[in-house]
Amino acid sequence: MTNWSFLTNHGRALLCIARDPEVRLREIATTLAISERRAYAIVSDLTDGGYVVKNKEGRRNRYVIQSHLPLPEFTGRDQAIGVVLDLLAAPEERRRFTRRAGDSDVAGPALTG
Repeated sequence: MTNWSFLTNHGRALLCIARDPEVRLREIATTLAISERRAYAIVSDLTDGGYVVKNKEGRRNRYVIQSHLPLPEFTGRDQAIGVVLDLLAAPEERRRFTRRAGDSDVAGPALTG
């Protein structure tokens, strides 16, 4: 039987961040069964692509997902990344802190499943 994943590691890392905006790279790497170096590269890709904003708080990072951005390479109607994260992350797992351009507060609205 072939091993395959429904989501790419980029999508799975984004899901880790949606569940815990203060997640450490080590935790992302463990969850995805990849090296910390690869986790760093993936989070850098997400940051460079504008999907995640990284804020340094002391020695830790806090990530803010730009949930209003469209899915990359999505065919058909425009679908925001936040909609997909809402479907994949169970409400009890999410501690989502998102900000759209122009929003004044950091904490996003509470999500209901």
